[in-house]
Amino acid sequence: MSGGAADGGRPLLTVEQARDQVLAAISGPTPAETIPLRDALWRVAAAPATARVTLPPWDNSAMDGYALRSADVALAGEGRPVRLVVVGEAAAGRDATASVAPGTAVRIATGAPLPLGADAVVPVELTTPIDAAGGLGPRGRDATGPLPAACLVHEPVPLGGSIRLAGSDLRAGMVILEAGTVVSPAVISLLAGAGHDRVVVHRRPRIAVLATGDEVRAPGEDLGTSGIPDANGPGLAAAVRAAGAEAIELGIAVDLLPVVLERLRAGLAAGVDALLVAGGVSVGPYDVVKAAFGTIGSVDLWKVSVQPGKPFAFGLVKAHEAAIAGPAASAPTDAPADAPADAAADAAADGTSSRPRPLLFGLPGNPVSGAVTFELFVRPAIRRLAGRRDLVRPTDHAVLAEPVSKSAGRRGFLRVVVDRDETGLPARDADGRLTVRLAGGQGSHVLTALAAADALAIIPEATDRLPAGAAVDVWWLDQA
Repeated sequence: MSGGAADGGRPLLTVEQARDQVLAAISGPTPAETIPLRDALWRVAAAPATARVTLPPWDNSAMDGYALRSADVALAGEGRPVRLVVVGEAAAGRDATASVAPGTAVRIATGAPLPLGADAVVPVELTTPIDAAGGLGPRGRDATGPLPAACLVHEPVPLGGSIRLAGSDLRAGMVILEAGTVVSPAVISLLAGAGHDRVVVHRRPRIAVLATGDEVRAPGEDLGTSGIPDANGPGLAAAVRAAGAEAIELGIAVDLLPVVLERLRAGLAAGVDALLVAGGVSVGPYDVVKAAFGTIGSVDLWKVSVQPGKPFAFGLVKAHEAAIAGPAASAPTDAPADAPADAAADAAADGTSSRPRPLLFGLPGNPVSGAVTFELFVRPAIRRLAGRRDLVRPTDHAVLAEPVSKSAGRRGFLRVVVDRDETGLPARDADGRLTVRLAGGQGSHVLTALAAADALAIIPEATDRLPAGAAVDVWWLDQA
């Protein structure tokens, strides 16, 4: 199915066609490695994990109060409190030494093991302490200070009240983490609580980023009379990191084929999973990136029906180029025996590497076009390499606060800001829709609008103009 007007006699690819080809070239996620929990945030589990301990490991108190026998206070009430003799106390981190007999109680702290004989805990606020002389302390005081001689209980406590039973959270041996799970802060807490200090995850994808152009200068460098600062290299490297990958910055290459090839091969030597090049993928006399890609690999697609960002190149590095570059680092030796092996560690009998062939991405040189094509094609690829299942951003719904337009026959991705309420949260109408307006100029060179944008508003190929009030789908962009 055609994705728009013909380009040189060939129909443009739709966004979906292009993205499907990119994702189909990825055989699977990166190899596994075992890392400390502190380094695992937002990584993807490569193997299941089971609990090493039972939680709680023993019955313990959920409240500060007194451990007792529930039968002793079954008839307690405000007008007839039950007096119990306090025979000791139980603290968190210490073995319980005192035991509860009929008519007695043990002062207990939250998390402390339940004393022998107790079957419930009364919260301290439902008690009144009594000192050795029989004097009453303040009702509901906190459970600190000298141990009282006795206490009054003013309400009945059910059997098992305020007790966390052993194993009520998890039991040793049960699966607590499935392969493919994203390691969130809560998952790290679960793993740590289950006795783990390390976890098996997929290695972060390694993405080399190269900016090209005779006119491009490093940020802060003197521009002279014909230079422009490099926005692509730093911006794309940041986008690579935000997507969950490691960015290997290859700097800036002038528009000479040998120079571009040298930089690309340096990236391959670093063991990258993909080469990402900004600029040089169009049809101008100095656009040499496509030729460089053709030297070290094959370019599989060329033009996509999208605005901004129609010039887009994708391919794979040739097997012998990947072999010359050498294998990537293997997984750590302490990885479990059943963890996926790093394919790069093996070589075929004919001497070619069995490591998956690195991906080649050529993005437009205009920074906004590069950012949009990164969102559409590179970010989903990085997430698949990382082991993620959610590859494409979820769609939200909005209405336009102003009319918009785009080029005919191409899907538009407009940079928009979202109206917010007085608290700074996105405002929604009665149907749950956002209100969006253009973040600024929509030219492919306008960095100010890109930086201001909250989201991308998606305008279908068949629509050239939309009035204010029209419904649109939006993708939220990364926000701190």
